[in-house]
Amino acid sequence: MLYGMNLLLWSGEVTEDLLPICEKLKAMGFDGVEIPMFNLDLDYTKLGKQLDDLGLRRTAVTIRNLEDNPISSEAAVRAKGVELNKKTLDCCAAVGAETLVGPYHSAIGHFSGAGATADEWQWGVDSIRATAEHAADVGVRMGMEALNRFECYFLNCHADSARFARDVDHPACGIMYDTFHANIEEKSMRDAVLAGGDKLYHIHISENDRSTPGTGGVNWDENFDAIAESGYDGWLVIEAFGLALPEIAAATKIWRKMFDTELQLSENGLNFMKSEMEKRSGS
Repeated sequence: MLYGMNLLLWSGEVTEDLLPICEKLKAMGFDGVEIPMFNLDLDYTKLGKQLDDLGLRRTAVTIRNLEDNPISSEAAVRAKGVELNKKTLDCCAAVGAETLVGPYHSAIGHFSGAGATADEWQWGVDSIRATAEHAADVGVRMGMEALNRFECYFLNCHADSARFARDVDHPACGIMYDTFHANIEEKSMRDAVLAGGDKLYHIHISENDRSTPGTGGVNWDENFDAIAESGYDGWLVIEAFGLALPEIAAATKIWRKMFDTELQLSENGLNFMKSEMEKRSGS
């Protein structure tokens, strides 16, 4: 298993200012970091070399918005979404990110007042298949993220995201599992994890209040039992949010501090993940 830390706990973009934090994460025992891919104008090649020097592997995360929505009824808007997804994948390749995860299948925070239509589903499949073809060209895998109903209406449960990835039908396109969203939407964590099958490319470990994993209301035994049963052996990445950046706090609806320090959350979360997996490995 590989253990990572999502850097959105500190910043919406990764610059040299975050390298001392990354060095401390490596010293704690993390295998890698997850890089927010929102600003596509950073020097990701340089950043990749700097993270190589620290011995940290990389994954990345991004989103799409209404103006570049891959399931828009307007072809030009869909095309912009595909274009930006491809550019983001280019940045992933430059920084050395193995997988790009997130809800970049549709616009986050936008609602139609109903669930996805047949047309929207097909537009999404077409947009993400075009994106996946480029992902294969640049050597990056894709993990489609299902979000809870309060953030997205296109993919809300992992059975749907798995069906979506299979409809896309490209080896570069899989899904990711997120314990925070699953805790809201899924009746069975086991069924949700196993729904991905060979399309489960990535996992976010996130508490119900998005603070330190293992300290809240998520049914961790069911989650880790299912992860072990599935045979998954990829990334377990902590996704947590705090008050360090007002724009991220506003986007994630974090209004109160629920941990002592970001580094304390990281270390406690890492120890929690490792101990839970060790219980199930027999080691």
